[in-house]
Amino acid sequence: MREIALDTETTGLDASSGHRIIEVCCIEMENHVRTGKVFHTLIHPERDIPEESIRIHGITLDKVAEAPLFAAIVDELLAFIGDSTLVIHNAEFDIKFLNAEFTRCGKPLLPLSRAIDTIAIAKRRFPGSRYSLDELCRRFSIDLSARTKHSALIDTDLLTEVYLELVGGRQARLELAPGDGVADLAQNVVRIARPRPIPLEDRLDAGEREAHARFLAAELKGDIVWNWPSPEALAPAAKAN
Repeated sequence: MREIALDTETTGLDASSGHRIIEVCCIEMENHVRTGKVFHTLIHPERDIPEESIRIHGITLDKVAEAPLFAAIVDELLAFIGDSTLVIHNAEFDIKFLNAEFTRCGKPLLPLSRAIDTIAIAKRRFPGSRYSLDELCRRFSIDLSARTKHSALIDTDLLTEVYLELVGGRQARLELAPGDGVADLAQNVVRIARPRPIPLEDRLDAGEREAHARFLAAELKGDIVWNWPSPEALAPAAKAN
């Protein structure tokens, strides 16, 4: 199962008002394990970067002066993500920005259904809590020391850690899967029934017991397994023969 953790940094909060992507990062996972393959680039937004956005991510026009335009990296980005599921924190935000860029480039749009939103998972697991990436990292004791500002590269790295904690990917080998040594051991566990400290009251009256005895005698001709002699009872007879 191939999944791509993805994050972007942008010039602002609203793609429909002309704000653009200035950084994108993707990290590949196979079966909830990072493969080491990463796609990351800064992008020239072809517009100014407001000061309030720079305070969040620290990316100025000077830093992206030599960066490629989105149109120059779009094919490489699409090839990297392929048809894999996208893991995104606040998926609607990033998908809107990506689709605005894809529209400018004449590329097919990404459906929101392609994405797993880690905020949605966190809301189900921890209702009433805070769901920012910082808060989830603190909840799972994930090191945040490198995150002095927002960065698609750093945030995607943290996102993979948070996602694996949310879905239990770190404990995958503890699942009792067929062929797993732990599963085989579990199947061989013998559970010993303990007698009740106080026996249950007899629920049959004398008439019911008599009717049951008549049924056994008539239908089974008295050949009833619990009336067979035990091996211990048969042992003396066997020795005599």
